[in-house]
Amino acid sequence: MDVGQKEDFKAIEEKAYKLGAIRHYYLDAKEEFINSYVSPAIKANALYEGAYPLSTALARPLIAKKVVEVAKKEGVVYVAHGCTGKGNDQVRFDLAIRTLYPEAKIIAAVREWGLTRDWELEYAMKAGIPVTYGIYSIDDNLWGRSIEGGVLEDPYIEPPDDVFIWTQSPEKAPDKPEYVTLEFKKGVPVAINGEKSPC
Repeated sequence: MDVGQKEDFKAIEEKAYKLGAIRHYYLDAKEEFINSYVSPAIKANALYEGAYPLSTALARPLIAKKVVEVAKKEGVVYVAHGCTGKGNDQVRFDLAIRTLYPEAKIIAAVREWGLTRDWELEYAMKAGIPVTYGIYSIDDNLWGRSIEGGVLEDPYIEPPDDVFIWTQSPEKAPDKPEYVTLEFKKGVPVAINGEKSPC
């Protein structure tokens, strides 16, 4: 499902069919994400632990909603997700699915079978499943980007330059200040420096 993340959706579809999928759905939910999730969050000043804007947490309920819509369309009661048993995503997906589709049976193989990333990678290699794997766990959408793993787990190590995709390190930023003007309509930003948003 597309909420603005940088993915090669055609390659994902091809991979799904190579792995035995009978049907594949590509859902463009960017507009719904912005209008029904991001805009209300802006108006509510929704910040994780009062510090930074929600992004991943906002997209998960929408993803679950769309998964449920597809499951009902296909007439299936089993819904699977790949969340581990240690993060917030499992709760976000499980609760949203149970709320929207109480009769669904949730399969969370990674959590239920105690699968580790190393085991998954080894299995994928043996089975000839192409997998891209980096040192970071990255989640991005139209509203935000979260990144964890590798050296970022140690608070005493400064983030390396390769984590800066949307921004750049302060050392590489221009030395002169820049003024940015935002235009709001009904509590939601609609233009930056006079340039209107396409949404």
